[in-house]
Amino acid sequence: MSNPVAGGYGAYASQHKRLQEAVLLNRNAALMSASWGRFQVMGFNYALAGFNSLQEFVTAMYKGEREHLFAFVNYIISTALDDELREKRWADFARKYNGPDYRKNNYDIKMAEAYKKFAGTSRSVKATKALNTEKVIKAAKVKPKNMPNIFQ
Repeated sequence: MSNPVAGGYGAYASQHKRLQEAVLLNRNAALMSASWGRFQVMGFNYALAGFNSLQEFVTAMYKGEREHLFAFVNYIISTALDDELREKRWADFARKYNGPDYRKNNYDIKMAEAYKKFAGTSRSVKATKALNTEKVIKAAKVKPKNMPNIFQ
């Protein structure tokens, strides 16, 4: 059910079954030990991701990618990682977000390549504008004056 080494958990399709088995042993521990959403925010970080409870976080993660983004933005702001993104310090961000073994998966390189690919495109402009809207700020549970544009 668990693995002492990062990765090695098998096919994505089997993850829900594995989580269900863990929930039977200890629901909160299981939900907190899982990574959630597109940005793989760990369940134990639910408060840093802007949620009042673990259940609120889990429910949001089942709603969709919009909620995944809100959780990620809140987490980035709560952990003061927004400077690394703004300053394009990919390795610093990856090390702090993914851990000291981030190089094994080339997270910093992948981020740099994605930035180059999408910087200045209509997609990145839309994402930047979306992150600055009052609606997103309210949903992300941060005050507008504290909502940095982490994608510039």
